[in-house]
Formats: sequence, C-alpha cells, structure tokens
Amino acid sequence: MKSTTVRRTALCIAAAAALTSVAACGSSSGSGKSDKAAGGQTIHVSPIAAVLRTAEQSTDKANSAKVRSTMSIGDVMTMSSSGAVRWGSGLQGDLTVGYTGGKMAEAMHKAGMGAQMHARYLPDAMYVNMGGASAEHLAGKHWIKYSYDDLARLGGASGAYTKDELQNSTPTRSVQMLLASGDVKKVGEETVSGTRATHYSGTVNVADLAGRSSNLDAAQLTALKQQLDKAGIATETIDIWLNDQNLPVKKTEKANTTKGLLTNTAYYSDYGVQVSAEAPPAGDTKDFKDLMKSLGTPGSGNVASGSASAS
Repeated sequence: MKSTTVRRTALCIAAAAALTSVAACGSSSGSGKSDKAAGGQTIHVSPIAAVLRTAEQSTDKANSAKVRSTMSIGDVMTMSSSGAVRWGSGLQGDLTVGYTGGKMAEAMHKAGMGAQMHARYLPDAMYVNMGGASAEHLAGKHWIKYSYDDLARLGGASGAYTKDELQNSTPTRSVQMLLASGDVKKVGEETVSGTRATHYSGTVNVADLAGRSSNLDAAQLTALKQQLDKAGIATETIDIWLNDQNLPVKKTEKANTTKGLLTNTAYYSDYGVQVSAEAPPAGDTKDFKDLMKSLGTPGSGNVASGSASAS
C-alpha cells in the first residue's frame, strides 16, 4: 500500500466532512423570531413553533444522547456511525464509523484499510483512528487530528460552516433549522424505534438561511452562494420526530447536490447518558495539516481535490 494513498484517503475524509456541513449549514444562532417585538409588543407564535421551541430547550437541557446514523452522497460514499455525544460545553463524543459503499469505501479498500474506524470529537478538533494498516505509513501512529480551525481554512467560503457544523452537530441543530424554515408542518403521529412520536417537516433555503444567521460579510456570503450553486445545493428538507418529552428521537436531512442526493438520518436515545471522550496520546497522533504538507498542498482552499485523488 502506498503511503500517499493513506494520506489522500485522510484528505477524502476531510472532504466528506466539509461536503456534509455545506449541505446542512444551519447556524445555532438565529433559530427563529423573538416572541417580543422591539417595542415590547408580543408576536403571535404558531402552535408548531411553540412545540419546536420547547423541544429546543428540552434538548439543550438533556446535554447528551446515544446516536446511530447513516449518511449517503450519491455514489461518493455511504457511511454509518454509532456511539454517544454530549453538547453542554462544546461537542464531545465517541463514535464508531463505517464506510459501507461508494467511491470512498473503494479507495479505502484499495489502500488495504478496513472499512471501519474510530472517531472522537472534542470542542476544538476531531480525531480519527484509521486502523493498523494506515499506521504502517504514518510513522506508526494510529490517530489523525483534524483541527476545526484547519478545516475552516481549507474549506474556502464554506470553511466557517464546516467548523460550525462539526462543533455543533447535535439534535438541537435540526430543531433550530426547522424553526428557521418558515414552512413547518405537522405530518402526524408515528412509531420510531418502538416509541410514539410526532413527525414535523420543513424545507430551508440554504443560502437564505446563511444570510440571516451567519457572521459572513457580503463578499464571503457571495462566495458561499457561488459554492452552493456549484455544488447544486439550493434547499434542504428536514424532518424530525419528537417523543412525549419533546426530545428528538429521529431526524432526516435531504438535499440534492451535483454529486447526487445527500441523505442523513439519525436516531437518538438514552438522553442524559454519561459520555467520556479524550484526545488520544500525542505520541500516537498525526496532525492533518502535516499530511497536507506531505501532499504538497499546504493551505489549500479546495479539499475536494483530495477527494478526487482518492477515488
């Protein structure tokens, strides 16, 4: 196995993370209009919006949950993950991730790597253990550190969203995005994993939401919209299912992209579970930016180029 293949597969993982965040680039700020106008006058809040705001508050207070999810992007990748996360003081979590199909899984197979890896999330970075085969070509180290700041710099105009999404990918985020959609509807009562839940659905215009809720200046926002247009991303459909405690038990996000349909489905359970996630030993960790330098692309603003090389 060539060491460059391992490095490029690591770059492909970063590209996949960036692509996912662009398609789900809601912000934790600006999750809906205030109940009070500037002059103190009360604004009418619809019953559905009231339920979602209660769900937002309940989920924030729950602080942690077990999660299992699946995601696919056309023929680029199909993956699944399971584990637990907490979000009280920045996202932390420990997940097992499996790449089960698509060009990314093929690249990993050709590299002699296993299809399953271990991921840890901390407030400032994510760490990925790509398995023993990759360690043979990483000076014996098993973990790769992806600093969110580095991923933000690599992501061009969407870099800030990449960082924000990876730091705030919690059940609360989907509720906030649904609140921001403006066209939420109650679909009905359904059973999810043996639990009765109420299904809500809505669609957000990704660029419009970015303009309302981000801190991007005019030039950055224009560049982001151009990236979204190039990626073929216009709207995202969000569905959530709330249990009788107003906690999400399932969410789905779907968006059309030039790479094909992006779908992301997650199931949540065991809210309040204890979660422990620590950074791997420094001596067993390789920094992603050092891998980028070894590929000859330091400071690159186009992580997608690495994805193409790995496929």
